[in-house]
Amino acid sequence: MTNPAAAELIARSNRLGADPKNTNYAGGNTSAKGTETDPVTGEPVELLWVKGSGGDLGTLTEQGLAVLRLDRLQALQGVYPGVDREDEMVAAFDYCLHGKGGAAPSIDTAMHGLVDAAHVDHLHPDSGIAIATAADGEELTATVFGDKVVWVPWRRPGFQLGLDIAAIKAANPQAVGCILGGHGITAWGDTSDEAEANSLWIIDTAAAYLAEHGDPQPFGGVRPGFEALPEVERRERAAALAPTIRGIASHDKPMVGHFTDADVVLDFLASEKAPALAALGTSCPDHFLRTKVKPLLLDLPATAAADEQIARLHELHAEYRADYQAYYDAHATADSPAIRGADPLIVLVPGVGMFSYGANKQTARVAGEFYVNAINVMRGAESVSTYSPISDAEKFRIEYWALEEAKLQRMPKPKTHQGRIAFVTGAASGIGKAIATRLAAEGACVVVADLDPEKAQAAAAELGTADVAIGVAANVADAAAVQAALDEAVLAFGGVDLVVNNAGLSLSKPLLETTEADWNLQHDVMAKGSFLVSKAAARVLIDQKLGGDVIYISSKNSVFAGPNNIAYSATKADQAHQVRLLAVELGEHGVRVNGINPDGVVRGSGIFASGWGANRAATYGVEEEDLGQFYANRTILKREVVPENVADAVYVLTGPELSRTTGLHIPVDSGVAAAFLR
Repeated sequence: MTNPAAAELIARSNRLGADPKNTNYAGGNTSAKGTETDPVTGEPVELLWVKGSGGDLGTLTEQGLAVLRLDRLQALQGVYPGVDREDEMVAAFDYCLHGKGGAAPSIDTAMHGLVDAAHVDHLHPDSGIAIATAADGEELTATVFGDKVVWVPWRRPGFQLGLDIAAIKAANPQAVGCILGGHGITAWGDTSDEAEANSLWIIDTAAAYLAEHGDPQPFGGVRPGFEALPEVERRERAAALAPTIRGIASHDKPMVGHFTDADVVLDFLASEKAPALAALGTSCPDHFLRTKVKPLLLDLPATAAADEQIARLHELHAEYRADYQAYYDAHATADSPAIRGADPLIVLVPGVGMFSYGANKQTARVAGEFYVNAINVMRGAESVSTYSPISDAEKFRIEYWALEEAKLQRMPKPKTHQGRIAFVTGAASGIGKAIATRLAAEGACVVVADLDPEKAQAAAAELGTADVAIGVAANVADAAAVQAALDEAVLAFGGVDLVVNNAGLSLSKPLLETTEADWNLQHDVMAKGSFLVSKAAARVLIDQKLGGDVIYISSKNSVFAGPNNIAYSATKADQAHQVRLLAVELGEHGVRVNGINPDGVVRGSGIFASGWGANRAATYGVEEEDLGQFYANRTILKREVVPENVADAVYVLTGPELSRTTGLHIPVDSGVAAAFLR
């Protein structure tokens, strides 16, 4: 049974974390102190429940809490070696834990355990950080809150900060919390409700002061030519730039992207102060750990041509990398972790929007959300004062903190396809759905493209949230529809790495019964459709400069002369030769092109369900329900082929093991000697 104090803590945390005005995703921490029975002695013991490292308040559960013996935690004050060695105290928290399981204690644990209050909240609200990052933040704190909130000068999170806040509370019994310079807020209370009320009072009071006293144009006037483009033009430009920008962000390691053209971003980018403020970077540690110390800002107007913008972005990228290397070199010591890459995580394009990046879609999206937080902070600080973030030296101490490095090293090893974006046609059912499912399971972001958008969206929803998969309409026989689908893909995930030409259909007819319409339909969908998808995707792959994969789901019939399917087999042979042609043409860009030749995939197949199965069964003189076994019996291995077998082949061809393979066709047919490749 959950302890009542812990239950109150979880409920309070979920309420606070559900509203973005209170804190950012995975930001801040909360705690409660209470009594539990020690299972060893049977005596009551005072405990501290505190949100563990890496958790999110809005979704916090009991498993996300660290539970510590309060007496042992507070006793650490007696062995504290001083601020120069305060990092050693984090390891000591493990010796204060009560029981097993639960989350790892975070660096802020001391703040919660040492402050003399039953309930403590540490949050990162935009309004509070605006006061915390104002040049005259200390004076503003007194003006806004009187003596109910106390200013705490910037100090890196840790044991000493916990001691400082504990001393401030003891010296200011009238206070309900404090503003942490450059960082955020901390509030407390004797009950959970009181702590929550005090947190919300600080947040809302700061927001009300900024609204009443702030300059209505804190970022200055609008720069001519830097205003937002009309929506349709804006998103077309974003799709055109996205592959190049993703390549920039992925110079050191592959990144997934996120795009937003929210008004808050566009208004900031159009303003006079945007260049100077962007150069100052973010201040709250949660912000710059996700966004890097500063973004890359394109210094051309929205009216510039796309080619001109792309050329300038490459120039700015080189400058950004040099600046970041200089930042690292200026502050690194012999004990500092190695540089973690010099590419931007936030790229700002005036008139278009913000591109944010991370190891996966969620991380990329959250990075963008954090920069929106930073814009809000800058707006608030500039409206009543001057935005003054913590110094680059202090940012470096956080970014390359040994404790932060240890946290990163504890991250699970990425899956084989993490950071890759797959575009799979005909993926709402059958082989395509199996491929999409396998790639998503291996860590890829997946675009489920299908003629039926509702089915595509439903199939994507089965794979996970929009951070994992999206469904898009894609009539592969229409060039404009194909381009629109690829544009959706690059705006959703930043680009495309892996294209699977799977969309298909079949009509089983002998030559004299095959109409011109039959022939055109199958060639339009499979031969022409694969060509159109590959052509549109190739532009993205080339602009990214990250290599990639194109897979054609062809057929055993591309090399085997089966009865009564002239149109289908001919178009499959066309697809098979496209593999060879494109492997040669795209190889110089690091793009591998390979094919898969399945046969007899009856179970789960959209083609067989649409009438092809009945026709083939009639051709071979068997019942339709026996067709799968009929195909299996005529193979060398005597084993039925299912969609998941084809998906396995796609996984192998696009994984790290066959990185030197292109122009290959893999049979997935249980062995049909007549279809052996020669």
